[in-house]
Amino acid sequence: MAEKRDYYEVLGIQKGATEDEIKKAFRKKARENHPDLHPDDPSYVEKFQEINEAHEVLSDPEKRQRYDQFGHAGVDPSYSGGGMGGFGGDMGGFGDIGDLFENIFGGGFGFGGGSTRSNANAPRRGSDIQESVLINFMEACTGVKKEMKINRMSVCDSCKGSGADGASNSETCPDCQGRGSVKTTQRTPFGVISNTKACPKCGGKGKIIKNPCQKCHGAGRMRVQKNVSVDIPAGIDDRQTLRLSGQGDCGANGGPSGDLLINISVKSHPIFRREGFDIHCDIPVTYTEAVLGAEITVPTIDGDVKYSISEGTQTGTVFRLKGKGVQKLHRTERGNQYVKIYVEVPKNLTKKQKDLLREFEASLSDKNYSKRQSFFEKLKQKFDL
Repeated sequence: MAEKRDYYEVLGIQKGATEDEIKKAFRKKARENHPDLHPDDPSYVEKFQEINEAHEVLSDPEKRQRYDQFGHAGVDPSYSGGGMGGFGGDMGGFGDIGDLFENIFGGGFGFGGGSTRSNANAPRRGSDIQESVLINFMEACTGVKKEMKINRMSVCDSCKGSGADGASNSETCPDCQGRGSVKTTQRTPFGVISNTKACPKCGGKGKIIKNPCQKCHGAGRMRVQKNVSVDIPAGIDDRQTLRLSGQGDCGANGGPSGDLLINISVKSHPIFRREGFDIHCDIPVTYTEAVLGAEITVPTIDGDVKYSISEGTQTGTVFRLKGKGVQKLHRTERGNQYVKIYVEVPKNLTKKQKDLLREFEASLSDKNYSKRQSFFEKLKQKFDL
């Protein structure tokens, strides 16, 4: 098995990173390495899966604690890279350190105690899967259907989950006589401890398959690629997550499937900004339009609309287009659109234009500039001028 990279290194964060730092790092890495952005480089599929795997462990406090303590082996029993630091060995006569701690402290050290250890044939829920989808601003506003390819654990279609070749039969395990567990005695510094553990010969199943299924190698499950159609609702926002029930890894021993978690990333828009369900945009108007008033064209997510600005409109004036914002999730109501006006001062004037502008300015008086007049009156009062 290839050596796995450190999960903190995968996300580019320090070991003591906060939950928020982990989330931000994951979203950044997911965006940069999304396979949709690199269609000609298949290596990004593996990179993206590695990022998702790292986030799944580090975002779960319990899994992260086990990973920090034991490395990859603390969260992946099949890992053979030595992440447990030799804890699975003899330990100077201590035997299986996981069984020892489970017996003494009640299995609270992440070694898989409780009902799973006592009954390996009990139904177990499948793991959740996390994927990311990148959509544009308009798709987030109006909703969109996306077709995705996901890798998930599925029941083997060859053995139908039995783990056995079609022509083979299973036999009762001779070591545990079908119980699935064996009793062991260990001599420890705390005394002699009796412990019941899953039978190592049959893996706790109580039976041995003579001829394992060649397709899944006896696991009864295998990782497959599946096409999934995802309906992203109108009003979804950046960094929100959709949960598709039952679309994750299939369960074991007839247990239910996990869920598929879709992390949504929304591209920014060159004109619109979103705040909650409201949309904001800035509209430039000419000096003449601001002075005389005018009918201007305002873009919205529904298309262009006309709006009349009044005479003497100032830079910074904001008006509202009611109901022109984003649809609220799973509701019919919509937010509003707020449009901010800024007056664009003309540049590169000709001499004639400058002369006309000076002539025009000379024809004005203080009453044409209410803010300017108010400012100088306040200044005069302050300094008794």
